[in-house]
Amino acid sequence: MKIVLDKFKLKGNVALVTGASRGLGRGMALGLAEAGADVALVARTKSSLEETASMIEKLGSKALVLQSDLSQSNEAERVVSDTVTQLGQIDILLNAAGTQVRKPIFEMTEQDYDYLMNVNLKALYFLSQSAAKEMVKRRKGKIINITSLASFIGLSNISIYGASKGGVASLTRQFAVELAKHNIQVNGIGPGYFITELTADLFKDPERSKWVLGKIPIGRTGEAEDLKGAVVFLASAASDYITGQIINVDGGWLAA
Repeated sequence: MKIVLDKFKLKGNVALVTGASRGLGRGMALGLAEAGADVALVARTKSSLEETASMIEKLGSKALVLQSDLSQSNEAERVVSDTVTQLGQIDILLNAAGTQVRKPIFEMTEQDYDYLMNVNLKALYFLSQSAAKEMVKRRKGKIINITSLASFIGLSNISIYGASKGGVASLTRQFAVELAKHNIQVNGIGPGYFITELTADLFKDPERSKWVLGKIPIGRTGEAEDLKGAVVFLASAASDYITGQIINVDGGWLAA
């Protein structure tokens, strides 16, 4: 007799994770491996990817290091092809790669715009497209996109980042509707305030840090461990009837 916990197991699945060299991407990649998945790891820094791979292998799962700059348009197909060739398939795509530029509106440049949109939105689109082509062949797949509080609310000094993440939230819904007939579920995870390399400078400002903590009902910033449950759920059979949704892991920020 199957029990519900069996639906959360990912043994026999292959996950492709971008932004897996550090921070939240690394934490979620480890969560998928803890649930039994083999993981292809994508980022620009090979040495950091190898550290993540070592952690995954100690958990008993396979890890494939794929050094790549996904802002280059031809990289999406290569990364997907390498994953299928070396690990056999793609069951889960976790689009965790992202970057940030913090400037007032009047200081943002066209270069800033292109950089943020290429990394945060364009790369996600074409990697999802390439992965979905493989998933369609097997009529099975999960695509998980990382959104942001800025997908839903306005915040100072991150106008282009917010626009890119708003696009990610919208693409999550568009892909979900179009790919549903192929038994591919597309959902998102919206982290609140987590201390990462992208937010470290923000938390060095005592007033800003106090303001952030005052807005979080749970009373603390998030940790990578807080995202593991959501990502395993959305990657697993337990979420087969859920698509086009975003789970905000934000300590209650958007509810307050």
